[in-house]
Amino acid sequence: MITMTFLAATEGEPVGGIAGWATDLMEQMGAPGAGIAIALENLFPPLPSEIILPLAGFTASQGKMNLIAALIWTTVGAVVGALALYGIGAVIGRDRIRRLVARLPLIKIEDLDRTEAWFAKHGAKAVFFGRMIPIFRSLISIPAGVERMPLSKFLLYTTLGSAIWNTIFVMAGYGLGDQWHKVEEYVGIYSKGVIAVVAVALVAFIAFRVVKSRKDGNGGGGAHRAGPRDAERDHSAF
Repeated sequence: MITMTFLAATEGEPVGGIAGWATDLMEQMGAPGAGIAIALENLFPPLPSEIILPLAGFTASQGKMNLIAALIWTTVGAVVGALALYGIGAVIGRDRIRRLVARLPLIKIEDLDRTEAWFAKHGAKAVFFGRMIPIFRSLISIPAGVERMPLSKFLLYTTLGSAIWNTIFVMAGYGLGDQWHKVEEYVGIYSKGVIAVVAVALVAFIAFRVVKSRKDGNGGGGAHRAGPRDAERDHSAF
């Protein structure tokens, strides 16, 4: 996670880093600037929404931005960024993904088939709830594009999920005032928890596949091999 350069001592306003850049953008453009920052955050996940959104709320609390406009524009920015990633997924396409998976070790086409079946059944929920999970909130748009989820459904659930996420963080920044940066501390714990769960799941998957491939290899190696008696039987058969 990117750590912001911290605040001016008296007013709580950021003086550099990501937060300083976002502040400059909002001061120059107002609420649309917050929307642009969030659109870029979707395209470049290292730009943290847990800094940009509370900062937008703090800016609104200072009377430098309309609160409702901040909520609307940050949601618009999130949807625009998600649409760009959806388009990337659509351009990559299902066939390219399948060719790539076929070349990867430890991953089988059957895994992709199961994932596609799961996404076909639960894709709407994945997009909606995925907008509220750090890291995945951006990346979830790519498989939606690959699987060509109906655009109307994608827009609906992306907008709803983004609006909820944005409202929570903008209002937190608005309520905390010059203590808005505390939001990042709590979200940081949440983000680390998500990363830990993903890491454990990935290690477990790799371990399972390695063990299974070794068992399959041993099973293949344990196939019947021809010995001297077999050769004699084969010879007598003629």
